[in-house]
Amino acid sequence: MPDPATSSDSERARPSDSDERAAAVDTDAIDVTDATDATDATDATDTADVGIADAPPPPDPGGLPLIGNVHELAGDALAFYERRSAEHGGIVRYDVFGTESYLVTDPEAIGRILVEDHDRFVKGEMPREQLGALLGDGLFLAEGEAWREQRTAIRSAFFRDRVAAYGDSMVEHARATAASWEDGEVVDLHAASTEYAFAVLAESLLGRDIERERETVRAAAAAITDRFDTRRPTSFLPEWLPTPTNRRYRRRLDALREAIRDLVADRRAAGPPADPGAADDLLGTLVAAAELGALDDDEVVDNAVTFLFAGHETSALGLTYALYCLADTPEFQDRVHAEVAALDGDPTPADLRACPALTAAVDEALRLYPPVHSFFREPTESVALGGYCVPAGVVLTLSPWAVHRDGRWWDDPETYRPERWLCEAEDGGVVHGDDAPGPATGARPEHAFFPFGGGPRHCIGMRFARQELRLAIGTLLRRARLEPATAELSVRASANTRPDGPVRVCVHVRDEALGPDELSPSPDEPIDTS
Repeated sequence: MPDPATSSDSERARPSDSDERAAAVDTDAIDVTDATDATDATDATDTADVGIADAPPPPDPGGLPLIGNVHELAGDALAFYERRSAEHGGIVRYDVFGTESYLVTDPEAIGRILVEDHDRFVKGEMPREQLGALLGDGLFLAEGEAWREQRTAIRSAFFRDRVAAYGDSMVEHARATAASWEDGEVVDLHAASTEYAFAVLAESLLGRDIERERETVRAAAAAITDRFDTRRPTSFLPEWLPTPTNRRYRRRLDALREAIRDLVADRRAAGPPADPGAADDLLGTLVAAAELGALDDDEVVDNAVTFLFAGHETSALGLTYALYCLADTPEFQDRVHAEVAALDGDPTPADLRACPALTAAVDEALRLYPPVHSFFREPTESVALGGYCVPAGVVLTLSPWAVHRDGRWWDDPETYRPERWLCEAEDGGVVHGDDAPGPATGARPEHAFFPFGGGPRHCIGMRFARQELRLAIGTLLRRARLEPATAELSVRASANTRPDGPVRVCVHVRDEALGPDELSPSPDEPIDTS
């Protein structure tokens, strides 16, 4: 029989280990330059837009003169999204200082925007105005041919075999993190996870030289958090306004970009490989692509900054929330520990398929606390979505936060319950929902879970991030049992979903002996992952 705790949710679940299937493009197998050539999307569009002229506009609950709904967003943006969706349905208008915006929480409409009709939507002006100083013309903000050329140049760094090769570094740095914890110590998980994710990023993607810029990165990250903290109404205004927060933001970004330019110059002077696919890390791939003319110098810096924060901040948040949720759910923490303790050693990428509870723990944390609370798009023409006519040029806010906590798709949506991702295999064992036919392939809409976006513009680092989270958690829980010291986890919306204070746990070092090859290095001992 299936685990009783899995039954009601798993009857509606979609595959969650969807690194290849939830995204419309598998970057290992399909050339992204062909992504806009599909005819199915056109057929779907023709059908969906029949009668668009007669479709009503989405609900407009209104707001205050001039500021619109800024006061509600500043009060609690995440709660505003949930409330707006619950009261007015899957597509509803809101306004930010006169900018017409629509919150989209209908999974079918989200699928159209990200996948079926993706070529009718762009990132748009609002993300560029807000994030252009930070990310420039890198992969996140690039459009059209520029985006396709950059993704083609970069994607070899995230092929399956390359990501698997980063596994040793992920495990070694998790061992070092565990070694720095003493029995009975109270640890701030967000601080520890940030240090861990930065170390992995330096080892795997940008090279160890980025370590010398740790303080520059930390200062820039703090300025970014302050700049986009939605509790401040000025966070919704252009960054060129000379507020103290914006001036500090620009100053620290300038320092960061200069530091990245120095790293690029050093790597170029060292002689990049002729083939970007032969580079040892992402920075080497970027520099090699630039030498071939596939990227210009500004695009190299823009993408290095993009991946610095995408591969560092969001991974740290995902790890923070997953570890805290497991600490607060001791029965399932014990289940994950038993699973990884049964391995021959610390988990490897090849072991992860055999760790359904570990994968479920990560997926449930990504559901309950998605590090990216919103994705933004802009329709290039008027479109019919969810039975409404949405005009061209408006801001569409696709909110994983609101969708992942919607009771239409999730039983007990605000409770961390990783059992919902598990189902019974034909041999009677328990597997993660996508590993065998079963109730996890049931009727829940596919885009009721989209922590990494979807379609051709899904997060290119999705496979890297999911591997990193699982390897880190498995390695840490083989060495320590965690108990919550922070009574209640509180989060807020900034550039991502951030803790509203320290996230503390008490560490209890496990007594079980580890093999000689698994002993954690001293925190002062250099890590050799060669």
